[in-house]
Amino acid sequence: MRKGDEPTWAPLEELVPADIFRAEVAAWARRIGVEPKEIQIRPMKRKWASCSSKGRLTFDADLLRQPAAFRAEAIVHELLHLKVPNHGPLFKSLLRSHLNGAQGNVSATGRALDATGGTGERYAHRET
Repeated sequence: MRKGDEPTWAPLEELVPADIFRAEVAAWARRIGVEPKEIQIRPMKRKWASCSSKGRLTFDADLLRQPAAFRAEAIVHELLHLKVPNHGPLFKSLLRSHLNGAQGNVSATGRALDATGGTGERYAHRET
């Protein structure tokens, strides 16, 4: 077997099928108290996810290969936009509250959350 032919692996937690990911979204939606109209999973070039004004959530297919904590941050972020359409103080407070309840005081990137609920980074912007 050539080096390029070796199977790649990742911890099971980091490889989720689309139906499991959709179940994660549904579980968070119940917890937050929102109902997305539609959940799409497709390749996206610049973002990990987006939320339309009509309630459609779109997630990048590569998100299914990310660690569970990172997926949770993306899911919660987009679901909260169904309640709060901007990134103002209320949004940041709700995001911090939901993520701290699930993960302690550390964000999905492994960095401590700052006073605004962020790490100085936004998961939604991908490095290209």
